[in-house]
This record gives sequence, structure tokens and C-alpha cells, in this order.
Amino acid sequence: MRPVRLALVPGEPAGVGPELCVRAAWHAWDCDLVAIGDRPTLQRAADAVGLPIAFTDAEADEVAPGTLRLIELPHAAATPFGTPDPRNARSVLDGLLHAAAGCRDGRFDGMVTGPVHKAAINAGGVPYTGTTELLAEDAGCDVVMMLANPTLRVALATTHLPLREVPDAITAPLLERVIDILDAALRRDFSIAAPRIAVLGLNPHAGEAGHLGIEEIETITPLLERLRARGLHLEGPLPADTAFLPARLANVDAVLAMYHDQGLPVLKYSGFESAVNLTLGLPYPRVAVDHGTALELAGSGRADPSSLFAAIAQCTALGRNRRRAA
Repeated sequence: MRPVRLALVPGEPAGVGPELCVRAAWHAWDCDLVAIGDRPTLQRAADAVGLPIAFTDAEADEVAPGTLRLIELPHAAATPFGTPDPRNARSVLDGLLHAAAGCRDGRFDGMVTGPVHKAAINAGGVPYTGTTELLAEDAGCDVVMMLANPTLRVALATTHLPLREVPDAITAPLLERVIDILDAALRRDFSIAAPRIAVLGLNPHAGEAGHLGIEEIETITPLLERLRARGLHLEGPLPADTAFLPARLANVDAVLAMYHDQGLPVLKYSGFESAVNLTLGLPYPRVAVDHGTALELAGSGRADPSSLFAAIAQCTALGRNRRRAA
């Protein structure tokens, strides 16, 4: 069986993504990496961090350390470190969409993505809310954002919403869709036969029997009971302030948080450097770094590659699991 083959998309050219991809070329992987991006940008990043880099054809079977398979998609403008250029908005997104197309047609077993600068994309005249949303629209499917590190998986019922809008967004159809996607991904991608999911309440103390909110009584609990009757293994709704205790986490495979800052601060505190961002529900694995473009570090050689390395390792495992399940 041929090695898992992953598309590697550096993301924002003025950020740390290109230099992290250069570092990945010097690491020994249990997969074939194919970068999709701009050759001069990757070369400048290599020069800046003092690592020699060579490029070869995307179809090369074996490469030496320091050599990167490359599908070149040129940027419109050369970009100095730390200063995004909106003229590159289209080419940054084209890299992501090219990788997605390659995953759908079988050229790649998954994709790993570096950080994208949202403001620069929008300033370039391309409406953009995030790579997760871009890939979901491209694939025509519903997706769920899940962040993970070696000890914890946290999925989100809602993502980038103002806090005052979250209660109205927490509906039974939304939660059912999210839980179904999460359960299916844990079974298929993580090879967990009967996933155990801890579902957090929306309110403090999970509503305190209605004294601190009624969403648990009216929406979350009835939905969980109905899904349990279908055979899903769900715990909750749980108070968020005690749901992440180690003894409780030992008995679950993933936690479903109702909103972004309910679950992610705990995950990032427990292992930010090794955390990754997964998009569940796509027809292929997609894993991203769990950090931003870090413009202030770009070109300095001080950017930590741990999250990218963890993303590559995680995507390799997911790609292998999908092959076995096919």
C-alpha cells in the first residue's frame, strides 16, 4: 500500500506558515507531503530561518530530508514577513481549494493547513469568514469544528458567534446535526466503535434545574434523551466548570461545548503547543494548526512547529483510518 499522501497548504505568506512548512520538510514522516503554494515565498522562508530547501515534483515517490514536493501556485505579490498583502488573497484561497479538489479526486488522503489572515483576505475583496466555512461550502456539507491535543478533544456546537447570539443558535436541529457529525467522525476517523460524548450545558451549573436558565430543560436534555434512544452514548448536559475534571474526562472520547470560549480555553491550557483544529464532516480529513499567523514571529526562526507537526501526524492517522474503512 502506498504511503498516505497529504496536501500541505502554508496559508498566509507573510506569516509563520511558510517557514513551518520548510521545517516539516526536514522531519521524517510516515506519509508523503505535497506542498501547494508559492516557491519564492517558501524559499525566502527557508533563507530567513537558515534551513536549505530543495523542491521536487509532486509525484516524486521518495525525497531526501530538506526536499519538499511542490505544486506551485504563484502569489500575485512578493510579501515581506509580517505584512500581509491583500493582492495575495485569491492565491491563498486557491491553494486551499486546490488541496480540497485533490482530496476529493483521490490524489490526496487529506489536507493540512497553515494559518490564514482573515483581514487580508477580506481586504483583497474576497468575502471570507474562515477556512472551515470555505471548505464546507466547497464540499456542500455541514461540518463541525473540533480541537484536539493528546489528552482532550473538544467539539463546538457554535463557533465564531457573539456571546449574546449563542442561546438563540442552540436549537434541537443544530445539536442533533452536530452530534451526528461528531459521533460519525469518531467512529470512522478515530476508529472508536462506540464513542462516548460529554455534552456541556449552556448555562452555569447546566441551568441549576431552571434557576439559571431553561435551555437545558427545554432543548438540550430532551434532544439528548432522543439520541440516546437511537443508541448514541451521551452524557449530560454537564456543568462546564466540572466537566473537564480528569476523572470525568477519563470516561469520554470527546466533549461537546456549546460555544467557543466554553471549551477551548481548557483545551489550550492543557496543551496549546500540540493542539490541532479538525474539520469534521468533510469527505476527507482536514487538520489545521491551532494558532494564528503570528506575524510578529514570521521570518525570525522562533516559531514553534509543534502544532503543524501534530497536525501532520493527526492527518496521517485519519487518512490511514479512512482507507481502512473504505
